[in-house]
Amino acid sequence: MYGVCFTANASAAAKLVAEGFRFRRGELALSADNHNSVNGLREYARRAGARLRILPLTAELRLDEPLAARGAGNRLLAFPAQSNFSGVRHPLSLVTEAQRRGYAVLLDAAALVPTARLSLRDTTPEFVTLSFYKMFGFPTGVGALVARHDALRRLSRPWFAGGTVDWVSVRHRGHRLRSGIEGFEDGTPNFYGIAALDPGFAFLARVGMARLGRRVADLTGQLLVGLQWARHRDGAPLFRLYGPVDLRERGGTITFNVLDGRGQVIPFDVVAARARLAGVAVRGGCFCNPGSSEAAFRLPAAASLRCLKSTTVFTPRRFARCLGDGTAAGAIRASIGAATSEEDLRRALATFTRIAQQRPCGLLR
Repeated sequence: MYGVCFTANASAAAKLVAEGFRFRRGELALSADNHNSVNGLREYARRAGARLRILPLTAELRLDEPLAARGAGNRLLAFPAQSNFSGVRHPLSLVTEAQRRGYAVLLDAAALVPTARLSLRDTTPEFVTLSFYKMFGFPTGVGALVARHDALRRLSRPWFAGGTVDWVSVRHRGHRLRSGIEGFEDGTPNFYGIAALDPGFAFLARVGMARLGRRVADLTGQLLVGLQWARHRDGAPLFRLYGPVDLRERGGTITFNVLDGRGQVIPFDVVAARARLAGVAVRGGCFCNPGSSEAAFRLPAAASLRCLKSTTVFTPRRFARCLGDGTAAGAIRASIGAATSEEDLRRALATFTRIAQQRPCGLLR
């Protein structure tokens, strides 16, 4: 039912769908919660004159609006199975609902499949994108587009390359693409990296995805409780969390900011740098997910647009200063996976607590 096209990464997999989907007189529906690798589809849709629809988010950063009723033209919905910003797991039932309304579905599974099982028998999106280093840590440079064979007929390749054609004639100015998934795998794939996938899958099989999922949920719950209960001496919270604060329909991605004694957000780059010196690895910024960031930080629409357009050299620090009033322009993300231990969580929580209670450092502030 499905074919696998190896790509350089999940971004390249999404681009294969974007450049080939027949958007003309159609519609692209994007969840506000999407990685920029998926947000970029909108440029192809705009170029083709398609309608663009954004599905907004609740205060918990969950999808908040149903899809449009069945309409004319080719329609595509793209959303993540798990948010790379908040850890929210959006309902996979949305795939069936979208298909019932006439949409093809691109499911971004990159953040989900490292710690959860995805059955393409139970859920049958037309297209799935993923990246293998997020699953195993190695190899980098290998992703995949997993596509239903019947869905490939919805795509029209705008070019051809080595490996995708049965024949090419210069004299006759023609070519014939290979049928099926082979017509999408451009050039020579990363065969050394692909050879490393079997041991990676064998590792996950030995661990067991159900067992891994339970472990990640347990550790996620511990860290969520620790972040929510941590307080300054006067009882003020040490942390501000974004997204769900419990384990309902969420994965092991937790995003938060560290608050100083005045309740002000300590810039994420300061926190990340100090954590790194303490041997704690976290990610800082907006995580290539502007829609979730705008919703989480409650960025005022008019002011944020003015600030985005007012500078030729954009940095989060300049953006935050432009917005003023202590508005966050980034956050800290902790990702819990197969390698995470309880000791890791204790050390991370102690490190962030120390950072919150430290005096500001002029060089970093």
